[in-house]
Parts: sequence; C-alpha cells; structure tokens
Amino acid sequence: MQAPAPPATAEKAPRLRLSAGALYRLCVASRSVAAIVGGYVLAALLTMLLSVSLPMARSEAVMTATLLSFAIYTCMVMWVFATRSALRAWLGLAIPAAIIAAILQSMDALSWSLA
Repeated sequence: MQAPAPPATAEKAPRLRLSAGALYRLCVASRSVAAIVGGYVLAALLTMLLSVSLPMARSEAVMTATLLSFAIYTCMVMWVFATRSALRAWLGLAIPAAIIAAILQSMDALSWSLA
C-alpha cells in the first residue's frame, strides 16, 4: 500500500515577524539577563580565583577578593550595556568565565569538581 501523495499546493506556515520595538525589548532583556546572571557568575569565579591565589593569609585574601567582586560586578554590568550587540555581551562573559573555571578546575579549587 502506498502512502498518500502530498497536496500539490502545500501552504507554508506564516513566519513570525517582530516589530522593531519588540526586537529592541528582546535585546534589552537579553542584555539584562546577561548582566545579572552572567556578571554574577563571572564575578563569583573571579572572587574564587583571587581568594586562592592572592599571596596573603587566607582570611585576608577572601575578604580582599570579596570586596573587589563588587567593583568587578559593577564594571561588568556597565560593559554589557556598552557593547554593540547582545551576542558580544554574552560571549564576553561566557568565554572568560569558561577560562577561569578551567583554571580553577586545574587548581582543584572548585567544589563541584568531577575529579
């Protein structure tokens, strides 16, 4: 038994077109999520890296790294909104975060390490 032939005039599904205002709002929302979530993750990773690598007592290194994390997070939020595109903002946060996570993994400083 043969399968039924498709109709000769197959209708295409209409494409979703976003207005310029909706596209702008999506870009701002994407940058906001990048600034809040990505900035926090990168600031936390930098804080961990600084706290294990600063050449001082452990408690002083943690306190110094924590205080620096506020300035780092603020600069990252400003940078996310200063970039040309949301993609560049996401990549600018994701690539350094991956590199720092790899460095921390190699130092056995991550608590969620698989090793």
